[in-house]
Amino acid sequence: MQHKTVILFATVMFWLGLAGCQNKSIKDIEGNVYKTVTIGTQTWMAENLRTTKYNDGTEIPLVKDNLDWSKLTTPGYSWYNNDSGEYKDSYGALYNWYAVNTNKLCPAGWHVSSDAEWVALATFLEGGNDVGGKLKESGTKHWKIPNEGATNESNFNALPGGYRTFEGIFNFIGVSGYWWSSTEYNEASVLFWNLRYKSGGTFKYRSEKNCGFSVRCIKDK
Repeated sequence: MQHKTVILFATVMFWLGLAGCQNKSIKDIEGNVYKTVTIGTQTWMAENLRTTKYNDGTEIPLVKDNLDWSKLTTPGYSWYNNDSGEYKDSYGALYNWYAVNTNKLCPAGWHVSSDAEWVALATFLEGGNDVGGKLKESGTKHWKIPNEGATNESNFNALPGGYRTFEGIFNFIGVSGYWWSSTEYNEASVLFWNLRYKSGGTFKYRSEKNCGFSVRCIKDK
């Protein structure tokens, strides 16, 4: 009987780890509060970052004009369609990579996830073509139909916040989510991760540094 109990306990703990333990929160420099989730050995924000200040209190430049955005070689952020009232609370801000590269975007003790950390997350969730579904918020409150494969069994709550092109155009709200990694591909581009409403998979690409993507922070080891 004791042997069966040990096996049952180990099985339960494995699935708890897979589903994610979502019972804590973190606050940024502005006082925004984010749910967090532990998945395997990693602890992530379970929401997209929405701070307008670095963790030292310095303001991040808000850039609304498309032409100004397209010329940036310095940090900047925006809200989708320049509408914070509609998009801030659910989807967070869209940051260019110059803001990410300051290493001051996340709360103290946290950092923007690297490509290797995204890979580790996908590996823990057992890879395959359904990892995106395990990360995506289920249902169609935010994601467009069919939100293929979405179970959110990880409690990561990935949302389709769209993105801002290097020309300053806003695209794909409700259709896709785009998240920066902190990992440069080369001098001109950076790796990012993408989830889509018509797929349960994950996609990794590289992007120009002045595009605007969502950010998920991960806790320092």
